[in-house]
Amino acid sequence: MSGWYEVSKTSNGQFKFVLKAANAETILVSELYTTRGAVESGIASVQANSPLDERYEKKNTKDGHPYFNLKAANHQIIGSSESYSSDAAREKGIASVKANGPTMVIKDKTLPVF
Repeated sequence: MSGWYEVSKTSNGQFKFVLKAANAETILVSELYTTRGAVESGIASVQANSPLDERYEKKNTKDGHPYFNLKAANHQIIGSSESYSSDAAREKGIASVKANGPTMVIKDKTLPVF
């Protein structure tokens, strides 16, 4: 089983998505979007950009923990990772986004369940 995108709505009505690995662990979190169309464009951007090494910006939090941003060709941040305990763990996170990012599986948590 591969990973998937999970779309949800925040308490203030905005949309966001997370990319989940096959083990259901969140590996990338999006920015907030005002429309469903914009969140769908964000997912499409991750699908296109996640396989490309040059789209990953490696950073450290203020307290020194590694994390990364995935950027589009226009240098806008599409999504960010959690903070990791080591550079090696961050590299595994990047590898997971590269492997799972192209998935076409989207689970929309904003739709009513009948």
